[in-house]
Amino acid sequence: MTGYLSHLVERFVIFVVTIVLSVTVVFFVPRMVPGDPLGALSLKLAQVGGNLGGKALIDEYTRRFGLDKSPGEQYVAYLRQLAQGDLGYSISVFPTTVGELLAQAIPWTVGLLLTTTIISWALGSVIGGVVGWTGGRSPVLQALVPVALVLYTIPYYILAIVLVFLLAFLWPVFPISGAYTVGLRPSLSPAFVLDVVRHAALPALSIVLVSLGWWFLSMRSLIVSLKGEDYITWAEAKGLPPRRIFWAYAFRNALLPQATGLALSLGHIVGGALVTETIFGYPGLGYLIFNSIKSLDFPVIQGSILLIIVSVAVANLVMDLVYPLIDPRIRYAPAGRS
Repeated sequence: MTGYLSHLVERFVIFVVTIVLSVTVVFFVPRMVPGDPLGALSLKLAQVGGNLGGKALIDEYTRRFGLDKSPGEQYVAYLRQLAQGDLGYSISVFPTTVGELLAQAIPWTVGLLLTTTIISWALGSVIGGVVGWTGGRSPVLQALVPVALVLYTIPYYILAIVLVFLLAFLWPVFPISGAYTVGLRPSLSPAFVLDVVRHAALPALSIVLVSLGWWFLSMRSLIVSLKGEDYITWAEAKGLPPRRIFWAYAFRNALLPQATGLALSLGHIVGGALVTETIFGYPGLGYLIFNSIKSLDFPVIQGSILLIIVSVAVANLVMDLVYPLIDPRIRYAPAGRS
C-alpha cells in the first residue's frame, strides 16, 4: 500500500501544479494576441448608430473590466475573483456572465461528444479486438484494416464538410446547421427530441467515423501484441475455448490502455470539437470559444479554456485513482516505482 499512497500523492501534486500553471497561462496568453477587445464593441456601436455617448460607454467598459490597469494588477484581481468562483462577465454580450454562457453551451457539447465518444470507443474496441484475434483467418475482417486507416487519417473537419455537401446540400436528408429548427421551443417532447437528433446526426457521424478508426487500430494492435504472451499460451495449453481465451484473457488485458484513452477522451469532451461545431453552427463550447476569440472576449476565453483544462486534469486524476484498482501491479508496487 506504500507504493499506492506514493502514487496517489504524486498524481495529486501534479494535478495541483497543472491547475495553478493553467490559470496563469490562460490569463496571459489571450492578452498577447494583437487587438483590442473593446474595438469590436466600438464597431458594433457604430454599426447600430451608437456613436452618441459611445466613448463614455467604452470608457466605462474599460474601467468595469479593469483594462485600464497593468497586467499584474489584472492578474491579481482575476485570481481574487476566481477564488470566489466568479468567472466574470462577457465583454461582447455584457451583462451576461461567463457562467451563463458556459451553462448554455456545455449541454450541447456534452450531449454530442459523450454519445459519439462512447459509441466509437465501444464499437472500435470490440471490432478491433475481433479483427486482431481472428482477422488473419478472415479476408472480410482483414479488409476492415485499410478502411480504418483511411478513416483515421482523414481530418474530421474534412469529413464533416464532405458530409454536409452530400447529405445536407446535394441530398438534403439532414439539416445543414444549428442544434434545432429555428422557432421551436426547447422541451422534452418527442418532436423536439427528434429534431435535435436530426441536427446532431451529421456532426456526430463525422466524429464517430474518425474516432472509430483510431479505437479500431489501437485495439487491434494491442490484441496482436498480446497473442504471444505467456498467459495466453498457458490458457491455450489448458485447453480453454478460443472464445474464452479472447474475452477473458486477451480482450480484458487490452482494455486497460483503452480505458485510459477513454478517460482522456472523456476529459476532452467538455472542450468540444471546435472546428466541427463551427462548420455545423452547433452551439457548443467549441463554437463559443471560436466566437469569443474572434471578438477577443477575454473573460469568456479564460473561463472556457480553463474549464477544458480542469476537465482534462480531473479526468487524469480520476483515472490515476481508479487505475490501481484495475491493475494490481500499481497498487502493490514498491514506493518509488509506481
